Amino acid sequence: MPVPVAVTHPQGAGLKAASAAVLPSEGPFERLKREQAEQAAAAAAAGAGAAPSPALAAAAPRPAAANNGNGNGGNEDPAAPAVEVLDLEFSYPGLDGRPIPGLPPLISGMRLALPRGARVLLLGANGAGKTTLLRILAGKHMVSQDSVRVLGRPPFHDTGLTTTGDLAYVGGSWARDVAFAGAGVPLTGDFPARRLLDSVPGADPARRDRLLDVLDIDPEWRMHRVSDGQRRRVQVAAGLMRPFRVLLLDEVTVDLDVLGRASLMDFLAQECAERGACVVYATHIFDGLEGWPSHVAYVARGKLAFCRPAGEVPALQQGALLEMVAGLLREDREAKRADAVAAAAAMAAALEAAGEGGAAAAGAAAEKVILADDGLPVLTYDASRDGEMGAFSYVFNNGWVPGTLNTSLKLSTNAVVRM
Repeated sequence: MPVPVAVTHPQGAGLKAASAAVLPSEGPFERLKREQAEQAAAAAAAGAGAAPSPALAAAAPRPAAANNGNGNGGNEDPAAPAVEVLDLEFSYPGLDGRPIPGLPPLISGMRLALPRGARVLLLGANGAGKTTLLRILAGKHMVSQDSVRVLGRPPFHDTGLTTTGDLAYVGGSWARDVAFAGAGVPLTGDFPARRLLDSVPGADPARRDRLLDVLDIDPEWRMHRVSDGQRRRVQVAAGLMRPFRVLLLDEVTVDLDVLGRASLMDFLAQECAERGACVVYATHIFDGLEGWPSHVAYVARGKLAFCRPAGEVPALQQGALLEMVAGLLREDREAKRADAVAAAAAMAAALEAAGEGGAAAAGAAAEKVILADDGLPVLTYDASRDGEMGAFSYVFNNGWVPGTLNTSLKLSTNAVVRM
């Protein structure tokens, strides 16, 4: 597990206080078992056979719903949206596992509902929150169960969505962890693509052959010799090997040629039309996409600006999707700059009100705010504040890559600025 910053402080602060004693812990299942045993003992002692409390009844395991033949439980509402997001708030944590103080949420007030069979084109600028949204929908980040539902179920908490293949996610990177590297490297190896694709559990040979044809994959490709585009084709084929009901794609066609991208889009359209699957596709490549989506969603600065049926987006009928997206991104950039100028003006006013010398400081602060790409102040490094903990602080890299269990440069002194 990651080592606390206090333990790996360069001056040794916290080393003596660190204890190797094992802390008592109790998981949720053991706690439930203990509470049920205590309740049963109390009921037996009272001789009344008391009924379980509502809290225990709610936490007790429930029988699985009967399968209706479509891979979903019998209690699933077929009229419910395939994907539903209700007032989603999300921030990436800092090194201490908590949201960084002073920074606004990356996603705020997100509300979205996508019907079954929809082909959704997800648009937005770099850093708008598209990838984060897709990863949340894929169950890769923990959020409240009521804020995100896929096929009526919370994707992070209900792991059956991904183990059954109902929910599939194909992201922009395809890597494996390497010891001592602290991160991932491209998935390569001296083995044929056939071995990798055949290892997908529950794959239908007929579907595999169809994907090999659609993506023009030679099953004898050696994975350490293929190009980036060929490796991407194998990645996409592996992600689509099992029939999905909700598919999330994040920039997966960036390495594909025109024919490969067109064939993949045709395959996805058939999946939606024939099986009622829902596909959410985030991309910045719009060649020939005007006729593909049934819905268009646009995300700007962590908020959903709109999600409309294709019939309500004139640019699709006019063949002007690229021009529409360029205009939206330009408007978003101008709005971001206006917000930065307003923030600089507010900061300047506050500094001027602070007394003499405030005007000069205000000018420097305003310049830093305006130069920031994301509308946040530009931060400078101050070595005298190393190790300081406060609203603004410097935290040392404690040797663990955030979000992984791999070491980078253990006990390194790479300072990370926190705001």
